[in-house]
Amino acid sequence: MAYKLRLLATIAAAMLSGCWYDYGIVTGKTETVVETETVVITETVTETEVVEVPVYIEVEVPVYIDTGFDDPGLIWVDSFVQPNTVDGIDILWVIDTSGSMYRYDPQLMAGIEIMLSALPPTSWRLAMISNDPSKAVLENQFPLVPGDDIVDADAMYSAMGRGGREEGFDAVYEYIVNNSYSSTWMRPDAGLLVVFVSDEEEQSDDHFIDVADFISWYRGLRGGSVFVASIVNHDAAESLCLYPPSYLDVGHRYMEATSAFGGNIIDICADDWTAGVADAAASIEPHESWPLTHQAIADSVRVFINGVVLDPSMTTWYYSETDNTVYFTTIPGGSALVEIGYRYYPVTDTGS
Repeated sequence: MAYKLRLLATIAAAMLSGCWYDYGIVTGKTETVVETETVVITETVTETEVVEVPVYIEVEVPVYIDTGFDDPGLIWVDSFVQPNTVDGIDILWVIDTSGSMYRYDPQLMAGIEIMLSALPPTSWRLAMISNDPSKAVLENQFPLVPGDDIVDADAMYSAMGRGGREEGFDAVYEYIVNNSYSSTWMRPDAGLLVVFVSDEEEQSDDHFIDVADFISWYRGLRGGSVFVASIVNHDAAESLCLYPPSYLDVGHRYMEATSAFGGNIIDICADDWTAGVADAAASIEPHESWPLTHQAIADSVRVFINGVVLDPSMTTWYYSETDNTVYFTTIPGGSALVEIGYRYYPVTDTGS
């Protein structure tokens, strides 16, 4: 402001004195400044190169090498565990007595009848109990004995206590351990065969929640001279039923226990149980012979007892080519693992 006043005073003085000066106001020079910024952008590019790598898979392929000799055939081994020799046999049929089982009564009676005829002529006893433990513990019928027939068996079945619980393992325990009547006829020095019959799964929830517990307990009876058979529903893929059973009705627990003792498992929907029951009856007797699975090459047959070759000179056994069976002139001892190895020629299916 003071500057402007001095400027005006100077102009006024000049005008008054008659003097005039040209003047100019320098306001400064305007410049345009351009700033340049250099920006470096780094980009990473990933390139994937596809490379083919050879992979070798090792596969075992059977190869027949021509040695100049005849085809030796294939090798097969049949085996069985020899039952212990027992002083008689006690047999317990543990039968599902729920309402759905009545449809199987004809097969049941036919099976029991064939067992009666297949048993040895002496020293056996047979009783029937419900698979309901609460009924089994009260059962008090005297067993069937040599001389009894299917009429007697039918009468026992009709008089048997019935219940709806599906607990075969617990029923056996209750009858043998907690039913005092069982001790009046069951013999501690005899073998024991239990036959389970049911169209539903085993459901014990007292003594034997686990199958392994039943197997362990049962194996400890009679010095190990115990046997099991089961007549139950099979898995749908294998079932003979017109309408395959649901998974919940398949007798898996019964079959597991039966397999643990090398016993017979029969499909409950089979029209005829007799062959399987006959095999179950035969399984309690020591084997004096064994039919082979394939037609053996006669000079290739070898017998092993507990892994040791038995009498290569064949004085204690011989092979019959006629019926493809090995016969023992000296019966293998109880509990022995008997293995019969041999070669055979596979039969070619011609499709005719």
